[in-house]
Amino acid sequence: MIELKALSKSYRLPTGPHYVLRDIELQIAAGEFVSITGPSGAGKSSLLSVLGLLDADWQGEYRFDGTALHALRERERKDFARAHVGFVFQHYHLLDDLTVAENLDLPLDYRGVAKAERRARVDAVLERFALNDKRALYPRQLSGGQQQMVAVARAALLRPKLLLADEPTGALHSSQGEQIMDLLAELNRDGTTIVQVTHNPVYAARAQRVIEMRDGRLLAAA
Repeated sequence: MIELKALSKSYRLPTGPHYVLRDIELQIAAGEFVSITGPSGAGKSSLLSVLGLLDADWQGEYRFDGTALHALRERERKDFARAHVGFVFQHYHLLDDLTVAENLDLPLDYRGVAKAERRARVDAVLERFALNDKRALYPRQLSGGQQQMVAVARAALLRPKLLLADEPTGALHSSQGEQIMDLLAELNRDGTTIVQVTHNPVYAARAQRVIEMRDGRLLAAA
């Protein structure tokens, strides 16, 4: 589903270019669950930003289901990402002045989904993730683990082909982290392709494939 060829990203410094990604060659099949590991500064989050088309300043080739994303204009890339890519971040990114149900409804509203369908999809995902009793609560009334569950539910609600998770358990204690990993595994079993960045070797091993990065390069895949 995903193919990267000779993908690089650099910043220009007085001493010359500083590469955060260098000559990345990577293929990810539809339905895979992949973990990207490595020390801080290895380029993991930079690679995730490119995969999610949050970053347009890179060189090389990126194909997604046969579409040459490197040949698209920036607006076309953003539209493509909106249609096909979901995100889960370490710090939830929920809106504090909206309830759980409203946080879930908002991205569907932005996409022009009819009100009745929005309600049905929100109800279904609240049921699936055992969040029905939290629907009228605000993020500040939830634990960190519950907020992250809402964030995962929000990503699942959009039915992305690719779900990108950047340290999704980094701010959680172990039992909450296990819950989030269980949810990601369930989404993957349902067919969603998942790429997660994590420092946790136990959670990394929950994926089908582990890729190590260092100094902007891919070192190994197990």
